[in-house]
Amino acid sequence: MNFNNKTILITGGAGFIGSNLAHWFQENAPKAKVVVFDRFRSTETFDNGNLKSFGHYKNLQGFRGEIITGDINEPADLERLRDFRFDVIFHEAAISDTTVGDQKIMMQTNLNAFKDLLKMADEMGAAMVYASSGATYGNAPAPQTVGREDPANIYGFSKLAMDHLAYEWMKRSDLPIVGLRYFNVYGPREFFKNKTASMILQFGHQILAGKNPRLFEGSDKILRDFIYIDDIIQANLKACNPKKSGVYNVGTGKARSFQDIVDILQEQLGTELPCEYIPNPYIGQYQFFTEADIASTREYLGYEPQVSLEEGIRRYLPEIVRLFNEEVRG
Repeated sequence: MNFNNKTILITGGAGFIGSNLAHWFQENAPKAKVVVFDRFRSTETFDNGNLKSFGHYKNLQGFRGEIITGDINEPADLERLRDFRFDVIFHEAAISDTTVGDQKIMMQTNLNAFKDLLKMADEMGAAMVYASSGATYGNAPAPQTVGREDPANIYGFSKLAMDHLAYEWMKRSDLPIVGLRYFNVYGPREFFKNKTASMILQFGHQILAGKNPRLFEGSDKILRDFIYIDDIIQANLKACNPKKSGVYNVGTGKARSFQDIVDILQEQLGTELPCEYIPNPYIGQYQFFTEADIASTREYLGYEPQVSLEEGIRRYLPEIVRLFNEEVRG
């Protein structure tokens, strides 16, 4: 799709994935009108002590499009979006903290607000591309395949409920509706996710601080499908013009271990710090192997992962170092 002269909405546009999308359009489709909608962060926290919003103005530094501050749970805020007629809606806003236990606010934010945005997309004739999650699979065996879900927490359940709602809308709409189940995403502009940022960033900062990397025992056998942000952007762009509306996994299809991350980081940073291995306190409620089945993503979106873990860390490393010097060490 040629995005120039299109009007594009990005909810959660000050967050990790949303802000990367906003900057991509500014750089690659300069004639597009991009509207970012985000509640931005405040001092409000959930019961677990984590912030209610990870949106941060620093993720949008250099962005010149329109920015609207609002909450997807507030009808009056959503009403302000009706000043536009969007061609594409990228819905990235959500409670993405998997440790939030407040089921009411999780379902309201992730499911109910999504229905309001689907109505808006239908009224405007806009394509809808939304963030689902690999968390819908819970403890389902790898490779995780669409249709074999087993969510282990309210976050995963809320995202699966979004997918069910999307399927219902697909039956009665000719507009593209695509849910993207992100696996373990990492890359620039994730720093302000705080404790929920990727272990690639967290291990990088441990090593830069001269601390021994701390890993769970058996980390060479704890496998995840780590996907670099550039491949996430690729999937979102291709989802705007799918061969078929649907829900698709977005990963590399190649699981790697947490030990791999530390080894790659140390090799690229030129360090040889000994790892410290600690007991895993989450046995029984922990995913030991995630790997995306991306066959249907390839077939219907034309998606092909481009960035290996080694290459992703190489691309990311200058930003990891900059953040350590400017944000961590100060």
